[in-house]
Amino acid sequence: MLQDHRTITTIQMDNDQFLPQVVNLLQEGHTVTLPLRGRSMRPFLEDGRDKALLKIAKHYAVGDAVLAEIAKGSFVLHRIIAIDGDDVTLRGDGNLNNEYCKIIDIRAKAIGFYRKGRNKLDSTDGCKWRIYSWWWTRLYSIRRYLLFAMHPHIPRRWRRQTS
Repeated sequence: MLQDHRTITTIQMDNDQFLPQVVNLLQEGHTVTLPLRGRSMRPFLEDGRDKALLKIAKHYAVGDAVLAEIAKGSFVLHRIIAIDGDDVTLRGDGNLNNEYCKIIDIRAKAIGFYRKGRNKLDSTDGCKWRIYSWWWTRLYSIRRYLLFAMHPHIPRRWRRQTS
């Protein structure tokens, strides 16, 4: 019986070095699993915990979570909230402000997410993601309060007291 003695080496690098390599792999036709960094897609996706499965798509639509280059070397994984011709408006689920790019600046679409350390993909075409997306995008007007209530660093005196 043969045993596999390969070791996995983890290398950390800045996004400005890492993400262009991810884009190159996507352009070669690969799907890429990207560890998520940042809080812009909270509360559904968490920094350092979750991963996105990315793939280049032929078409993008409102509601899609996409990897976009919003400025030279500056990438975000956010949801498309509007498309007007070639102009795209993006917003992270954990953000209150919009960001903008052109349709040609979208590098890939998230086709699913690995959440909470699981090996099972939550597909963006799946019922769970579509229901979450529908509700969360419609709660934009009160998102500020919801995000504040979910923040882990809220002073205890502001949290609901439990017995």
